Amino acid sequence: MVAEQGGQEDQKPQSDEARSAFAPPAGVERRATPAEDDHPTSEFAIPAGLVNESTGSGPGSASGSEPGSDTIGSAFAPPSTYSAQHSPPAFTPAHGSPMIRLSQEAPWQDRMRTMLRMPVAERPAPEQAQKDDETGPAVPRVLDLTLRIGELLLAGGEGAEDVEAAMFAVTRSYGLDRSEPTVTFTLLSISYQPSLVDDPVTASRTVRRRGTDYTRLAAVFRLIDDITTEDVEVSLEDAYRRLAEIRRNRHPYSGWVLTLAGGGLAGAASVLVGGDVVVFLVAALGAMLGDRLAWLCAGRGLPEFYQFVVAAMPPAAMGVALTLTHWSDVRPSAVITGGLFALLPGRALVAGVQDGLTGFYITAAARLLEVMYLFIGIVLGVLLALYLGLQLGAQLNPEARFVPHDRPVVQILASMALCFAFAILLQQDRSTVLAVTLNGAVAWVVYGAMARTGGISPVAATATAAGLVGLFGQMLSRYRSTSSLPFITAAIGPLLPGSATYFGLLAVAQGRVNTGLASLSTAVATALAIAIGVNLGGEISRLFMRVPGAVGGAGRRAAKRTRGF
Repeated sequence: MVAEQGGQEDQKPQSDEARSAFAPPAGVERRATPAEDDHPTSEFAIPAGLVNESTGSGPGSASGSEPGSDTIGSAFAPPSTYSAQHSPPAFTPAHGSPMIRLSQEAPWQDRMRTMLRMPVAERPAPEQAQKDDETGPAVPRVLDLTLRIGELLLAGGEGAEDVEAAMFAVTRSYGLDRSEPTVTFTLLSISYQPSLVDDPVTASRTVRRRGTDYTRLAAVFRLIDDITTEDVEVSLEDAYRRLAEIRRNRHPYSGWVLTLAGGGLAGAASVLVGGDVVVFLVAALGAMLGDRLAWLCAGRGLPEFYQFVVAAMPPAAMGVALTLTHWSDVRPSAVITGGLFALLPGRALVAGVQDGLTGFYITAAARLLEVMYLFIGIVLGVLLALYLGLQLGAQLNPEARFVPHDRPVVQILASMALCFAFAILLQQDRSTVLAVTLNGAVAWVVYGAMARTGGISPVAATATAAGLVGLFGQMLSRYRSTSSLPFITAAIGPLLPGSATYFGLLAVAQGRVNTGLASLSTAVATALAIAIGVNLGGEISRLFMRVPGAVGGAGRRAAKRTRGF
């Protein structure tokens, strides 16, 4: 009995305090406790039965497994076709990414544009920075200087990509290599992050006033070129002083000189479309009167839209007055067309199309919207004058379109005079006036040879001539280390669609809407051909120049940066 009671007591379940929750249950064989060295030290350790690939042998190694075998390999082992010596290009090689070195012989515009089109991780280390002392640059002052330089460039008509390249060049030259500039139509911003663990520093500036002064634009480019040159030491104080001098400098030409240049431009354009001496004088008088009225409106604070409306009315009114006086030897269409040449916003159109082609769509849309408003202002001014003339009985003939006369020498001289006057209106430096005048003459010769002699479409001839303007302009700008705008903008003056615009507006004023819209469509197509041709000529010039890139012949990166192909 006692023995039986003892056996029953042994079979009683023990309490929770008497045994461990991890003790094996009854009937399960307890395994021997493994030695301390056999315990796994990491959850990523290779399971039993597999061999590390570093041994290079064993049934479980990936390198030793044959196709079709049942040997189990590691999920993290590379495939059998992988070779460390010949790694696929989609992955970063074991020796790292190739180093990018930029050629110092290339202009800073090309070097900065190349870096902006690179991913941030692939940009090369900055060159020796311009520093005042060993403590490094003052970040807020460098960012402020960069924004002020970008403001002058954007207000002067530079493209968004060129403004970004200039801002990036300034920050890198002063040691701020981790900077990202952003340019829109009216807002400039730049962000700098000292390191991955520091907070970024961001500054912005709004462009509220725009003015055309290519002399000031060239001075800003010279300042940037000195800042980015290693042989020239430009401290922050020197840069601020030179920038203040550029801002304080007066325009090279006074207001009355600009008015005379506007009259000369209109007169030369009227001769270009078949006018004579009388037409030249009348067109010049109408353009100067419109310019003075626009200056008066600007002094009264009227927006630019109404200034263009007022400026377009006197040339059209002069043409209508000539019709009412029944001067048979004078072509009113040439007078009105010459006045339109002085008002067409060719500079803004080229800049807008260039921003769109280089991927800055917000800025391009804003610029093209500005062009549309200015063009509508011109349309309203001319239509008001034409409608008033029709009500008074003026016999304006929309069929008397521009018929080129066989006087190529006169037209070439007129195109040169037009470019010369246009360069004065743009406040260009005197050293660039002759170059842009010759560039415009070459463009007109090419256009005349293709459109008249060759019988090619005027739109195609315009695009080709504008392409040559862009090509020569880029080459001259690289030779002088300055902006390309002073060598391009005035040279496209003879190619602007003044006659197509006038005859389209005249047809609309007479109620022939379909004919007028067709002529205006031709004018728009010609304007777009000019803008695209200028941009394409500039890209072709960069294509054949020595472009900085990776050592080993890496290709030039495209301007569109939102896609990987």
